[in-house]
Amino acid sequence: MVHTVAVIGAGPAGLTSIKACLEEGLVPTCFESSDDMGGLWKFKEVSEPNRASIYRSLTINISKEMMCYSDFPIPADYPNYMHHSKILKYFRMYAEHFKLLQHIRFQTSVKSVRQRKDFSHTGQWQVVTENKDGQEERHVFDAVICCSGHYNYPNLPLKDFPGIETFQGKYFHSWDYKGPEDMYGKRVVVIGIGNSGGDIAVEGSRVAEQVYMSTRRGAWVIRQVSVNGLPVDMKYNTRFVHILFQLLPLRFLNSLGEKKLNAMYDHTMYALKPKHRLFSQIPVINDDLPFKILSGAVIVKPNVKEIQGSTVVFDDDSIVEKVDLIVFATGYNYDFPYLANNAVYKSGHRVGLYKHVFSPHLEHPTLAVVGFIHALGAIMPQAEMQARWVSRVFKGHKKLPSNQIMIKAVENDTKAIEKNYVVSKLTPLHVDFVSYMDDIAGEVGVRPSLLWLFFTDYPLFKRVFWGPVTAYQYRLLGPGKWKGARKAIFTQFDRMHRPLKTREMVDQESSAASPLIKLSLTIMAGGAAMYYIHVRNPNAISILMSKVCPQTV
Repeated sequence: MVHTVAVIGAGPAGLTSIKACLEEGLVPTCFESSDDMGGLWKFKEVSEPNRASIYRSLTINISKEMMCYSDFPIPADYPNYMHHSKILKYFRMYAEHFKLLQHIRFQTSVKSVRQRKDFSHTGQWQVVTENKDGQEERHVFDAVICCSGHYNYPNLPLKDFPGIETFQGKYFHSWDYKGPEDMYGKRVVVIGIGNSGGDIAVEGSRVAEQVYMSTRRGAWVIRQVSVNGLPVDMKYNTRFVHILFQLLPLRFLNSLGEKKLNAMYDHTMYALKPKHRLFSQIPVINDDLPFKILSGAVIVKPNVKEIQGSTVVFDDDSIVEKVDLIVFATGYNYDFPYLANNAVYKSGHRVGLYKHVFSPHLEHPTLAVVGFIHALGAIMPQAEMQARWVSRVFKGHKKLPSNQIMIKAVENDTKAIEKNYVVSKLTPLHVDFVSYMDDIAGEVGVRPSLLWLFFTDYPLFKRVFWGPVTAYQYRLLGPGKWKGARKAIFTQFDRMHRPLKTREMVDQESSAASPLIKLSLTIMAGGAAMYYIHVRNPNAISILMSKVCPQTV
């Protein structure tokens, strides 16, 4: 019987794990190596080894309604895309509201987590910690939740860049980047076109003589500001769109999405077009990068072939001379250095976790990983859903399948990830946001039933079906039901609009075309479904019913 739980890390995953344990009557103790909560979102002027690090200007690229925890909406007056300082304030409010701080031991590092000798009987773990004075302490816990994240160990692949040892300027990983101070009047090469690389190239281009962005495979770039100025995730991350993705051929959806993006800026013309299709890799979210390319402030180049002193040679044999600074935005390695090798199951490039949470090969399900995942969506609601499931498994309310079944599921997931996404040793964590949230919600018993809502609460059904898949949907029923969930869903666009109401405006009559547009889209979805049923997949009816009328626990 699990009673005491060690939670490693007090970032967004750790905080919600503490709360989930408390809700199930468990006793959590959270060990945080730094002097504050927030994990990645705690900005420090100097990067600290083995800890996540962010830059001074970082603003999240997920809108506030899509990133908040399911029973604690972000204040209405906060901006839709928040600076890291606002995100940390939100975490503080969350921790204070749910009384989480008393369960956190700051400046305490976890040195090792090992199975006790009687693990086969008890499932308990011995946890060794070290405080700021270097004093070690040994603890025994019934279960452990790892929430240490995957942005702690920068990947600096210098061996892949011949001649780097001859470089006469300065180079560093984006993990060390804090601001553009070193770029004033300089010629800068940014290697990598992920979200960090894009942000750094844009910010640096405002002060540098010239910024070059080197990319090995290119990227699809989407805007945060969508149709009518809505946050892009609130516009498109809906159940209606999700069901279309289950019914329509992926090739068609890729072509449709790519055509829409190219209508804003032709990715071939901008030298951005990648080798992969749109939905094979999480895109870069950056409103400013296309303009910086168009204005010449950022010049896109292919992969770096070699470095000769202050000259950088690219794969197309073009060169850039007198380079002063190179920024490696080359991603992160991941590791759980405190875990023994036998606690981790390997599957291809990734740590093999059952549904990205549980080690599938242990005798007892008392080790879980929360927040170790990557999707086109915020980590906060995903980590929260994982934590709710973990705490119920620990408490004994939910039972996991046999080790054989879990290991097989892990291997199948690995094959699916490698088939559907561009995967490397740095990015083995991809999932589809809505599918994954619904899957874990089904384990918890909180997945909303569209069919039930259609017949019992049609106004709510419309908002759940057509509106964004916010985390409030997973507090409507089942364990942890929150009486404010329905109201939060009805008012989510009010909170989105609130920070934009900075001066009084005369309201214009809303367009009467909106209901007609939705009706047309519904008819199109029905037609697509019928096509899929009769032409492509006779079993699509069962697929569709599983989406609109899921089983609940």
